[in-house]
Amino acid sequence: MSDTRALTRLAFEAVRAAEEAAIAASYWVGLGEKESADQAAVDALRTGLNAMAMKGRIVIGEGERDEAPMLYIGEEVGTGEGPEIDIALDPLEGTTLTAKGMENALAVLSLSPRGGLLYAPDTYMDKIAVGPGLPAGVIDLDATPEANVANLAKAKNVKPSEITVCVLERERHQYIVDGVKAAGARVRMIPEGDVAGLMGSAGLGAVADMYIGRGGAPEGVLAASALCCIGGQMQGRLHFRTDEERGRAHRVGVTDLDRKYDLDELASGHNVFIATGVTNGDLVDGVRIENGMAHTHTLLLDSADHSIRRIRSTRPV
Repeated sequence: MSDTRALTRLAFEAVRAAEEAAIAASYWVGLGEKESADQAAVDALRTGLNAMAMKGRIVIGEGERDEAPMLYIGEEVGTGEGPEIDIALDPLEGTTLTAKGMENALAVLSLSPRGGLLYAPDTYMDKIAVGPGLPAGVIDLDATPEANVANLAKAKNVKPSEITVCVLERERHQYIVDGVKAAGARVRMIPEGDVAGLMGSAGLGAVADMYIGRGGAPEGVLAASALCCIGGQMQGRLHFRTDEERGRAHRVGVTDLDRKYDLDELASGHNVFIATGVTNGDLVDGVRIENGMAHTHTLLLDSADHSIRRIRSTRPV
């Protein structure tokens, strides 16, 4: 079986694993217990992945082995038979969103043949992204927010006032907010969940034209996998706050700590991306449990044919 066919087959098995993770986390929505919700999602996702016929390796996970007992970076999952697959995942993207009963909590993972996803350390990443159909080089991580807004508006043949930039609501991003407003554009603030924010800026979900900001490197690679499937542009640069974080980078083979990564360096080749809603949101609906049945909504993207599938499933619980 070709690598493409094998990965496409595994994608639908991975959808079931993501659905089980979302269902497990959904029991904790609004209860203020983000650690319990995350652990429930981790347990369910790991069980699902270990049932899949593959030699899986976690390249983006819950942290390093000494910090996370399960789904840690470098852990091997699957039956040990079948294709070699690299996996990036976040069993519960939006733990605080789940705990507070807010929108856009997701169970997220992506799969690629070995080497298709950046083996990134668990640290921060500066990111900028736009959707497909734009001239190459329209965004630049090293340019000012004002310049990026102006270049994007010119490429879209619209006024800057017609551009909306998605920004994670953090004090460190005030200069981005100020720059976007100075350029005459609009800001869409999100409290958490920059995977959904990045994807929304690429034309999926919420209305935004561009994403700028610093968030988790794992979320950056996951979003890059999604963009690899549907098109778009993205740049990222790892951001290190301590020597310990720089050590993490060296341990996973990152030697150029100042490198500016393009999309095809973050995710390349055949990628599939899966996001199942835990709570209702911009991309998918959340889990709904009624009369002993769990209803789920999943987004499945596949770079092999650039397909976008929205899957609704119902199963007993």
